[in-house]
Amino acid sequence: MKTNPVKAALAEGRPQVGTWLSLGNVFAARLMARFGFPWLTIDMEHSPIDWSEAALLFGCIADAGCVPLARVPRGDHDHIKRVLDAGAHGIVVPMVNTVEEARAAVAAAKYPPTGDRSVGGAMHAMNFDATAGEYYARANDNVLVVLQTESPEGVENAEAIYSLPGVDAIFIGPNDLRAQMRTPDGADPSPEEHEAMMQRVLAAGKKVGTPVGLHVQTPDQVRERIAQGWQFLAMGSELKFMVSRASEYVADLDLADVADLARY
Repeated sequence: MKTNPVKAALAEGRPQVGTWLSLGNVFAARLMARFGFPWLTIDMEHSPIDWSEAALLFGCIADAGCVPLARVPRGDHDHIKRVLDAGAHGIVVPMVNTVEEARAAVAAAKYPPTGDRSVGGAMHAMNFDATAGEYYARANDNVLVVLQTESPEGVENAEAIYSLPGVDAIFIGPNDLRAQMRTPDGADPSPEEHEAMMQRVLAAGKKVGTPVGLHVQTPDQVRERIAQGWQFLAMGSELKFMVSRASEYVADLDLADVADLARY
């Protein structure tokens, strides 16, 4: 059975930089899985990707030698069970604010006696190049569990959450954290307040020995955050890469001027 190299690297303190997949396209996923990212996360929280599409994406990513992860819509047992049975090598769970929510997410990802994940399926073992028996015996050690801290409440409970057995890494969605920090009149926090809140997450992770990470947009931001001690970094998404480069090309060409020239 294949092991999970991303989980092993994070446990050893080695940063892992991946990206998000939002298009739900197998062709795009096959290409992205071969560019050198150690992991790719299928975003099932904020995209229209369905269960069947997700299973195909997990399979083509795993077959390329990359680690397929899934961000579930929420930390419910049924969501976590289904993405893992469909072949994801790990989960990213949004909006984990309390120790109870964290415990429930970890339990859903682990077979008894550690957790309460039910036994069944076939695609999970296939994506680890394992027999069903091998998978059931070793899945608890290889499924990556990443919890998201996205609110002041989650930050307040950070040390208790990050200390739980089975929590492999923490991930911040900066936009959601900023939104959750808004004042009652709807005002956003200042950049300094937002950064200070994220640094509290980093400090809590360092204190208890749990890797932490966040979503960034550029290679320079990746390098800056790794230097600060962040370890699980997502850089953009395949959708962001496509739209950004296309918009740059259109602006560079100034297509309105090109169209005018074509009239002569």
